[in-house]
Amino acid sequence: MSDTDSQVPLPDLNGPAQPPDADIGYNEDEYAARVAADLEAVFDVPVQVSAVLGRSKMDVADLLKLGPGTVLELDRRVGEAIDIYVNNRLVARGEVVLVEDKLGVTMTEIIRTERG
Repeated sequence: MSDTDSQVPLPDLNGPAQPPDADIGYNEDEYAARVAADLEAVFDVPVQVSAVLGRSKMDVADLLKLGPGTVLELDRRVGEAIDIYVNNRLVARGEVVLVEDKLGVTMTEIIRTERG
């Protein structure tokens, strides 16, 4: 299978949510449904999402001394945004939230990177 087989054209997510040739009959709901249908081919692609609270460096000897109840100092302060990675690429920053009895993350900033 070549790289050009079954490629789905992706919409410009940075631009305005309107069709390129908008006319008087433009219907935003129909356009949104068409964009969602165009992206349907990638809905089942698995990705790895990681929320990084902070980092710490230590020697292996110190790592082996860690046990239950040990406090590990991270490179972030309380209230500072955490990094959100998708497939090891930084895509957003956010805050830790509590949803019922589980921890979650809410995105507060999307990181835009230039594509080469």
